[in-house]
Amino acid sequence: MNNFLVIHQLQTIWQYDFMRHAFEAGTIVAIVAGIVGYFVVIRRSSFAAHALSHAGFAGAAGAVLLGLNPIIGLLAFTMGGGILMAVLGKKAAGRDVQVGTVLSFMLGLGVLFISLYKGYATQAYSLLFGEILGISHNSVIITLIAGIVILVSLASIYRPLLFSSLDEDVAEAKGLPVYGIGIVFMLLIAIATSISVQIVGVLLIFALMVTPAAIAERLARTPAQGIIISIAVALLATWTGLILAFYMPYPVSFFITSIVFLLYGAARVFGGRHQRVRKNGVN
Repeated sequence: MNNFLVIHQLQTIWQYDFMRHAFEAGTIVAIVAGIVGYFVVIRRSSFAAHALSHAGFAGAAGAVLLGLNPIIGLLAFTMGGGILMAVLGKKAAGRDVQVGTVLSFMLGLGVLFISLYKGYATQAYSLLFGEILGISHNSVIITLIAGIVILVSLASIYRPLLFSSLDEDVAEAKGLPVYGIGIVFMLLIAIATSISVQIVGVLLIFALMVTPAAIAERLARTPAQGIIISIAVALLATWTGLILAFYMPYPVSFFITSIVFLLYGAARVFGGRHQRVRKNGVN
């Protein structure tokens, strides 16, 4: 009887277009964020991902000022910010100063754009906390296209990216184009950030882009395991968050962030930390 009720409740959720769109977009974003986030964590670039999300808000505010779709400004500023961070800091490690400099400049522009706009920038502000339940069919298609571009790009540079992420100095000594790989990866983070903010928003981007990967880093013994665990955690949090938000009067982003936080706490308490993941699966 209980199983029947569960199935019936899930069928009820799928009767609504906005929930189907939310699950579709959420699934795409969770997969992309899980994969990109794993490399973000092992490259120690979490601050960069966080900074790009805030830069994206500044771009969204600029787009609203110009009468454009906020997503256009979001993508333009995250990609521009990603290139600047990569150019100013040639190595992923120790790039905090450059990231902070670009972040402060972008936030300054955001403040200017908001102050110049005479109306109420509802669309830009909605990006702060995400608006997954308001995603349209067209937005799902755009998210899918962006997700495919990211995944294909990552697949094409997987081995050199993994090598340079785990040991940048050795990769450079072996002749890998570490600098170019870094720029390409920052662009991929920018695109992934742009589609992820629809789900959890600018202020909560860590929930999908970093925390699942941080959990995976503690549990996985190989990079392949790490990526799989990161994706699984992101999907679990997103799907569970959507189901809970459907039946309870609280934001989806609250449930997603709470779930990944609890899972991270459990991984800290019960999981190990496999520091030697970097040697497995690279050669």
